[in-house]
Amino acid sequence: MHPYPLVLRSRRTVTPRGVEEAAVVVRDGRIADVLRPDAAAARDAEDLGDLVLMPGLVDTHVHVNEPGRTEWEGFATATRAAAAGGVTTLVDMPLNSVPATTTAAALAAKREAAGGQCSVDVAFWGGVVPGNAGELAALAAAGVRGFKCFLVPSGVDEFPHVGERDLRDAMPVIARLGLPLLVHAELPGPIDAAANAASFCDPRSHASWLASRPRAAERQAIAMMLALCEETGCRVHVVHLAAAEAVPLLSSARARRLPVTVETCPHYLSFAAEEIADGATPFKCAPPIRERENREVLWAALGAGVIDLVATDHSPCPPALKRLESGDFFAAWGGIASLELSLAAVWTAARTRGFTPANLARWMCERPARLAGLEDAKGAIAKGMDADLVAWDPTEEWTVDAAALNQRHKLTPYAGRKLVGRVRRTYLRGELVYRDGQHVGSVQGRALTTR
Repeated sequence: MHPYPLVLRSRRTVTPRGVEEAAVVVRDGRIADVLRPDAAAARDAEDLGDLVLMPGLVDTHVHVNEPGRTEWEGFATATRAAAAGGVTTLVDMPLNSVPATTTAAALAAKREAAGGQCSVDVAFWGGVVPGNAGELAALAAAGVRGFKCFLVPSGVDEFPHVGERDLRDAMPVIARLGLPLLVHAELPGPIDAAANAASFCDPRSHASWLASRPRAAERQAIAMMLALCEETGCRVHVVHLAAAEAVPLLSSARARRLPVTVETCPHYLSFAAEEIADGATPFKCAPPIRERENREVLWAALGAGVIDLVATDHSPCPPALKRLESGDFFAAWGGIASLELSLAAVWTAARTRGFTPANLARWMCERPARLAGLEDAKGAIAKGMDADLVAWDPTEEWTVDAAALNQRHKLTPYAGRKLVGRVRRTYLRGELVYRDGQHVGSVQGRALTTR
């Protein structure tokens, strides 16, 4: 740590009050003060000018995959990508690692794998699978921030999906633990009903993939989860919302003060199904990227607070699993790689809709930190918080060069896309870890498994 305070001044500092000119004083890894620009210490600060100074992003939906599938992505590469994208804390999903994080022993293996490799801080979600309700208290005691489940097959055998009976076993336990249950909210019934029709369509067409995952699968799953939430009192978080039809259900749940939160992802806010070319399997994800009109409903719901936050669902894989040669959407692995690009991708779309950096800080820093129970240290520029900071240029236009990305495999649907907003510096507890395209300093990320 610095033996003397680090002071950073920006005319666009994003604090809980909004965007203002301020100087941030850092001492011993924490924010010691946030000063008016005319304060004596502020005059001696390092001047960031018109760069936006914002809390480091908290990405609560990242598939690191280590141990077991480190050839897909690992802690070293994922956290370097995070730092380059201004993400200072990520929360790792309980799959697709082997073993899946469904027991305390599996969590210990994951922590050991992460040791000494992380460029940013890492926390962990546990998993809910059939028959592991008895493991949940031990996972909570070992430090998971909450639990994740699938209502449809996850794509990997070691993380099977759950049904309503399994949820009735697990949700009262999770409610007593006071932690959230994160849900991949699609039900098999509507998907099975669509499967016969979709099987006669061109597998290279994204429209075929879209038809195979109908909006009703999301809407019915969310309706079921809201009923179980009301019955059990368990906090429910809907991950990667893609279907506009679910927004009224969620708005009603909020009006009834149910403990429900919702996320969507940069790809649902950036892309539209009509623009996806035949065979363009890097765009495959589940739920699928939907149409333009659906995207605009998601933006309206995000602006209105019905959708709470934005997280990447960074889920990379080796290029061969994307079936680039055949372009078969049904055979390809479903996952979008975007950890390093999330700030720029969301800002590019948000700025044209009248949103500001203060909105981004709410969606990508403050509310994700609260979801993961990290709000006492992460997600805001305020006295006493960890000095996790990102300075970024909100006006710089640039084109994504996939080969230059820090993720293990360089495949992303954002390749060649023009974005606005460039990360210039990333600080972890006041230490500079990334500057103008270069990682600096030593690896110093921590595993956040204490409460």
